[in-house]
Amino acid sequence: MITRMRVMLLFLAAAVYASNAQTNDNKQQQQQQGSILDEPITFSTKTKDSCGMVVSAVGNYTRLRVSCRGQSQGQTPGRSYYCDFQGKPSTCRAYNLNPRRYFLQIMWELRKLSHACQGAKIYRPQMCKKHSDEAQMTFLASRPKATKPSKPDQTKPVTTPKPGKPKSGKGPQPGITNHKPAKTTTHPTEQPDTAASRLASEYCWKSLQGVCTYFISWFQE
Repeated sequence: MITRMRVMLLFLAAAVYASNAQTNDNKQQQQQQGSILDEPITFSTKTKDSCGMVVSAVGNYTRLRVSCRGQSQGQTPGRSYYCDFQGKPSTCRAYNLNPRRYFLQIMWELRKLSHACQGAKIYRPQMCKKHSDEAQMTFLASRPKATKPSKPDQTKPVTTPKPGKPKSGKGPQPGITNHKPAKTTTHPTEQPDTAASRLASEYCWKSLQGVCTYFISWFQE
């Protein structure tokens, strides 16, 4: 009877050990290929895009996916995009103590952007900033692919050509007119100083001096 009870206890202990071992294996496998954070981290960008951060383990690497959706404008749906980051933050001791805090520090950087997938190519949370690039989250890819805004065409200002110096030549230059002062002829009003005019000025009225001069000169011939 005692021997049979011992066998049953040993069998029960073996069953419990096997169950615990399987549970640990499942947890380890889930950690290697499943989600690391209990709940996604949500935030809004500078342009009010609603985003979520999901962290998972892919082999020896930690993968971060940032998914966002913009606000709808009338009947037009908002933009939708996502991007992936990858690294080995587990090499940082502070990360192992509080993984969620590590990604919260990244979130505070992403929320400052207008587009959550057009920021830095590598994020260095303050708690692991002194560690190598291997411990940081490095950009992998985004969908749709991020494009840089094209620079507007810079049109050169229209310059008015400066007028050139006139060429020397005999012909008149266009736009240039030479006005020569017209010669003015003066008609003397005084009659020549003759003997007849002197007599007329002495004996005739001033208004009749011309007639008197004519007659006096006629008699003098």
